[in-house]
Amino acid sequence: MQNLKLFSQSKSYWALILVGGLAMEAAALYYQYVLGEWPCVLCIHVRIWVFGFILLALLALLIRHSGWGTRIFHLMNSLLMLGFVERSWQVLAIERGWIFGDCTMESGLPTWFALDKWFPLIFEVQTSCGYTPFIIFKISMAEILMATSSGLLLLSLALLIAHSLTER
Repeated sequence: MQNLKLFSQSKSYWALILVGGLAMEAAALYYQYVLGEWPCVLCIHVRIWVFGFILLALLALLIRHSGWGTRIFHLMNSLLMLGFVERSWQVLAIERGWIFGDCTMESGLPTWFALDKWFPLIFEVQTSCGYTPFIIFKISMAEILMATSSGLLLLSLALLIAHSLTER
């Protein structure tokens, strides 16, 4: 538990989250622009959640924070990871046919948060849902997203708990 607490307080954790998020965004853009695998609305939503934890990691690296500040950053990160898991599950469930959703070509973002209009090269919906490409060994992008998001959520929750229990 003490090792988890030390990791939760280190800049290394936030640097790993930042680099990992940037790598995910870079991979998504590579698949989009180099391989021609256009993003659906759910893929764009996943990108937004990833972008959220990239920004949070950047803030956590830049802002000096106390015990409570660290706890707040970990709580916010856990909430972002929960959203990441939910959208990843939606992508996988639609791909597998577990659920049927109305997947439109509209982002569904409010006008005050129109990322698809402000940054169309990154956040514009370009295809309908239902398929993600295979990445490696016949493992689809949706499966990798689900595994990655679940792992990141579990890590984030473990660090939040470790930091909270050892702060008393």
